Amino acid sequence: MSADFGMAEALKTLGLSAENQGTSTGLESFGSGAMIDSFSPVNGEKIGSVSTTTKEDYEKVVTTAQAAFKAWREMPAPQRGEIVRQFGEKLREKKDALGRLVSYEMGKSLQEGWGEVQEMIDICDFAVGLSRQLYGLTIKSERVAHHMQEQWHPMGLVGIISAFNFPVAVWSWNTALAWVCGDVCIWKPSEKAPMCGVACQNIIAEVLKENNLPEGISCLVQGNYEVGEMMTSDKRVPLISATGSTRMGKIVGAAVAERLGKSILELGGNNAIIVTPDADLRMTVIGAVFGAVGTAGQRCTSTRRLIIHDSIYDEVKNAVVNAYKQLSIGNPLDEKNHVGPLIDKDAVAMYEAAIEKAKAEGGNVVVEGGVLSGEGYESGCYVKPCIIEAENHFEIVQDETFAPILYLLKYSGDVENAIDVQNGVAQGLSSAIMTNSMRDAHRFLSASGSDCGIANVNIGTSGAEIGGAFGGEKETGGGRESGSDAWKAYMRRQTNTLNYSTDLPLAQGIKFDI
Repeated sequence: MSADFGMAEALKTLGLSAENQGTSTGLESFGSGAMIDSFSPVNGEKIGSVSTTTKEDYEKVVTTAQAAFKAWREMPAPQRGEIVRQFGEKLREKKDALGRLVSYEMGKSLQEGWGEVQEMIDICDFAVGLSRQLYGLTIKSERVAHHMQEQWHPMGLVGIISAFNFPVAVWSWNTALAWVCGDVCIWKPSEKAPMCGVACQNIIAEVLKENNLPEGISCLVQGNYEVGEMMTSDKRVPLISATGSTRMGKIVGAAVAERLGKSILELGGNNAIIVTPDADLRMTVIGAVFGAVGTAGQRCTSTRRLIIHDSIYDEVKNAVVNAYKQLSIGNPLDEKNHVGPLIDKDAVAMYEAAIEKAKAEGGNVVVEGGVLSGEGYESGCYVKPCIIEAENHFEIVQDETFAPILYLLKYSGDVENAIDVQNGVAQGLSSAIMTNSMRDAHRFLSASGSDCGIANVNIGTSGAEIGGAFGGEKETGGGRESGSDAWKAYMRRQTNTLNYSTDLPLAQGIKFDI
């Protein structure tokens, strides 16, 4: 493999270069705003540039999307599913290239980059099947010769705001479902990973062009929060799906609610693994270490807290510390490395500040952190995964730090005490328990157990399958994306009553004679 780990060929395959890339409305590229440069956290080199979407650009995008929606909603859902199937096939062809770009622009390991594209393929497969299963209901009427039914219709324009840590997968979770539901989509990718957005738009553009479909079915806008505000305040966009921090989600949720729009919010996580006295130590170490250091701790499902029973605390701590000694940190495109860089130097600063705050609050560092320098670390974004013994009430432990910092917490007594610790944070995304006790496992999964949207037994907090709805509770936002019946969020429900008699009886037996 070449010294650039295949990046030159990958960019070529995806239709990208270091030249300027325009804002894209479907198949048409233009742009008049300031340029955003994308630099790789892997080596600090520039990948390319995109133009920021101006207000005038945005109006063109919406007009294009509105026109496309009128045609797209009339296409039978299974035919829309066929378009999504073709998109999935294109992703299979370009999986290697797109996975490399994800790794290079975001910094996650190459295996995780490929895995993210596989998630896109999987949701396309799910959506294709769903396109023949957009079921409604038939309802028995209280009136003679009346038929009642419930059906679902496309909502219209769906605005998608995605985060840097999953620069392509989260978009696909939304768009694949929205498309088969008959919606069209406007996507604002993170300004920290704009080239991934252009690459995905290039891929779907091929499919739309080959099928002579309107370009506005898939639209791309670029920029910072100001561009996002154009969508969140726009009554022509009835649904906003936003992924990011809790702070961002509160702003988006309030703006959309003010105009009585709908929102899907996928926000912060402060995820924990409970380790009971009879847990399998090997499985615990694998789950905890990958959960804490995978994607350099920049997953919303990353493991932040390890809650260990006091009877096995030292044993588990020593095993995890020893596992950290085996981690290889470096270029994520090199498959020998486990941990890549943080997204940028701002993230590095937050990582350093969190460690210092944990120390100030009384935390005991058992695996030292720090910023790496020297050959291979020139970007200044590589840091060492850190482990700190702490208490759940520490202010820093109550917050989500998007970095590879793992807090070790101790509990005693029954599993209920551990569950109280786990639930004792503002976020409620993912959770896990490592146990061989059937009772503890079922207690954890019961109504009085984990208060998170995701609760796992004998696997870690990271990773989710497409078949299940993804999302969380409390300050995680309450939204759901991906599988199960999450498709209903992208449609509007309609109740119908059809009278096939010659009379007009009123409901509840009301009499009205004239």
